[in-house]
This record gives sequence, C-alpha cells and structure tokens, in this order.
Amino acid sequence: MHQKGMRMSSPRLAQVQRQSQNQTIAPQMRQALKILQLPALELRSFALEEVQTNPALEELPSGDMSLESSSASAEDTQKADEATERDEWDDDYTPSSTENNPDAGRKRDFFFDSITSETSLQEHLMEQAKMSDADEHIINALEFLIGNLDDRGFLTVTPQMVAEQSKQSIEVIEEALKLLKSLDPQGLGSRDLQECLLTQLELKGEDASLAGKILREHFALFLRRRIPELSKELNVEPNEIENALKLIAELDPAPGRSFAEDTNRVIVPDVKVWKEDGENKDGDKWQLEMTRDYIPRLQLSPNFKQMLSDKRLSSAEKEFLQEKLKAGRQLLTAIEQRQQTIERIARLILEIQNGFFEHGVEKLKPLTMSQIAEKIGVHETTVSRAIANKYIATPHGVFDFKFFFTPGYTNSEGETMSNKTVKDKIGTLIGDEDVNKPLSDQAIAETLKKENINIARRTVAKYREELGVLPTHLRRQFQK
Repeated sequence: MHQKGMRMSSPRLAQVQRQSQNQTIAPQMRQALKILQLPALELRSFALEEVQTNPALEELPSGDMSLESSSASAEDTQKADEATERDEWDDDYTPSSTENNPDAGRKRDFFFDSITSETSLQEHLMEQAKMSDADEHIINALEFLIGNLDDRGFLTVTPQMVAEQSKQSIEVIEEALKLLKSLDPQGLGSRDLQECLLTQLELKGEDASLAGKILREHFALFLRRRIPELSKELNVEPNEIENALKLIAELDPAPGRSFAEDTNRVIVPDVKVWKEDGENKDGDKWQLEMTRDYIPRLQLSPNFKQMLSDKRLSSAEKEFLQEKLKAGRQLLTAIEQRQQTIERIARLILEIQNGFFEHGVEKLKPLTMSQIAEKIGVHETTVSRAIANKYIATPHGVFDFKFFFTPGYTNSEGETMSNKTVKDKIGTLIGDEDVNKPLSDQAIAETLKKENINIARRTVAKYREELGVLPTHLRRQFQK
C-alpha cells in the first residue's frame, strides 16, 4: 500500500570550517621534560636503556674524559664484564673446585643463601597458616581476612561482612580470626588500637596485669597519659602506673607496618656546596659543583656516524641511521640542558640563601619558584620539574631542593624570615621546656612575639604537629 502526499526529507550535509588552537608538545620536548625531572639514579637507568636500544649511542668508559678518545661501545664493555664474571665463576664455583676446595664450597653456599627476596605480610601469614593443623575451609576464610587488613594490620571489615564475601558461616570466620590473631606478628586482625594492645598483652600472659586493666577500663586516660588520675582511679602508686605504661610501650601499635612497602631510597646529591678556607681567585668563599658520578657519559658512536658515508646504503637504511643519530643527539642535548638548569638554580639558591649556608636554618629566607624562574628566564613549572627529587649536599647536611623554597614572615623590624626558621625556633623552645610544665601553644606564640615573630596560636599548633610534637597535656610528665 502506498500513501500519497507524504514525502520523506533527507538531512542536508554541509561543510563547516572552524579554527581552533591546540597546544601540542613535540616528542623531543616531552623527552627533555622527563629527563629534567628524573633523579640521578633514574636518569642513569633511563639513559642506559636508550644506549641498549639506540646503536648510535655508546657510553664512555669510566675515567675517560674525552668524548672522542674511545670507540669502545657499552655493549663491548658489558660483554667483557660478563666474560670476566664467567671466568671468576668457573674458577671458584665449578664442581671440581668445590670438591677440592672447601672454602670455595662455603663461598658458593653463602652466595646462594644471600640471595633473598622480600616477603609480603600476606605471604608471611599464609606460610604460617599452612603449617598449622587448621582445616582447609578455615585457611580459605583466613585468606579473606588477610585481604581486608590495612597497613597497620587492623581488620577493616566485620566478621559478618567477611562471611558474606566468602560465602562461609560466621562460625568459620570466627575460627579463622582466632587463627589470624595467633600468628606472628602479634596483634593482627584487631579492630582498633585498644584491641591490638590487649591481644598482645594476652599472648604475653599479661592480660590480668595492671597494664591490662588500664587498657580495658581506662583507655582514654591512658591515651592522655594522665598518671595522677590513673593512680587515683586504680588506687595504686604513680610509680606502678609508670611501670605498667612502660610495659604497654613495648607493644607494637601497628604490627602490620613491619611488612609495609619499603619506601627508603638511596639519595644521591646532584649538587655539592662547600666553603673554602680562603677566597679563591674570583673572590668567592663558597664553591658549588655538579656531581656527575651517576650521570652516564654518552657520545655518538664514531663508527655509526661513519656508516652514513657508505654509498651502498639504500634510502631506507640511510633514513634509519639518520633517525637514530638525531635521537641520540636529542638525548645528549636534553641531559646537558638538565645539568645546566639544575646548576643555574643551585647557584641562585646559594646566592639568595647565603645566610643559611653560613649560619644554618635560622637564617633561611622566604623563596618562591617564581622568583627563581624569573631570574633564569624559564617558566615556573620548569623550575618545579628541575628541583623534583633533587638534593644539595651542604655543610649542614643533605637537603631536598624544595627545602629552600618556603613562604615566610616579615617581623616588626621589616626582616623576612622563612617558616622553617619559625618551626626551628618552636622546636628549640619545646626542647628546652620544663617537662613538668610544658609550654602551651599560646605560651609559645607569646614567646615568639617577644622576638618580633607575630604568629597566631593555631599556626603554632600547625607547625608543632608538622614537627611531630605532641600537645601540652601529652608532653607533661609528673614527678614521682
């Protein structure tokens, strides 16, 4: 059936021209920014990876200061090192040598015994559980419990929730929880700090002790270390309370953290600053040097560059060689630019923060990244990247570059002062206080005011917390 009088209209297409701006970063610029931000050790790893993938690059042997004096490639050096290691292994660890040489056998055993890998908390607990005589369904339930532990080792969910997750009865979960609390380290699987400490006391056989009574019945007073109140409530001498608190102090408030990821890193200063006994020929007492110990010294391979002159190369082969040479040059340029930028920033810090280098933290001045960026003619984000994870070795210790960038105050005499200087003064005041009558935050603020440092009490409290110092009532100690 056809319907008359109806016409289907098709949409009309039209070309429209729009103009817009999009900011894009060239690949070489992205690489330069990445290299600028990398710490020394990571830069070394990155650069050596580039050497392995780019045949136009090679690393100069250590001790060779000339960029053109050596044609030995990093690959050749690596092969030589591997050959030496094989020879040493064959000399010391072959079956015949270990049979005839007991010392070599002991060296071999020590070598393999020394190869260890980190064990996670989960692996540590499951290994213990498998050695127990618990039923398989309890072991399975234990895995669910372990998966719900936070970094302190506390259980973040209720047994009922675990029962729902694992599709097992609450009785099985309770048995698995008992097993978890019996494993090492002690105190795991607790709901909070109070239960964690009580569990450890129970496993030590001290559950019925004065320490156990304090934790069970007067936990709030314990947290505030109110020895007189505890002595009165429990009708015991203050020295007995102190002995009980010492026993509690031996317990671990966060047993899971002993297996937390190790965030310690090797710190390699990018810059060294020292003071000479007398002025040098330029009249400067303070000296600055870039440390290049971990920065690989690379060069473009002379052999690779020579290959470009081979007339037998096809256009594709020649293009490949040119691309690798270009990438190599960009890497060398980026590394050199990184070093120059860091050095320029370091020299400005030395100039602006000269009081710190001469006298210490009390003379640290306020400094912002925008000030440095303006002086060296770069964007503030470039300074931020350049100082990220970089360190300066000074006569006062090794400091993160960011340590020198800090807001500050202007005192009543018009002098500027870094907030780190203020923190240092607060720490000194607390360190010198009477432990029986510790200073309140308001008292510290009033003391600083006498030194022309006008900050509010809440600012004192903020800085005190950043220093890791307890409030007044927790710092107070009572005379026996």
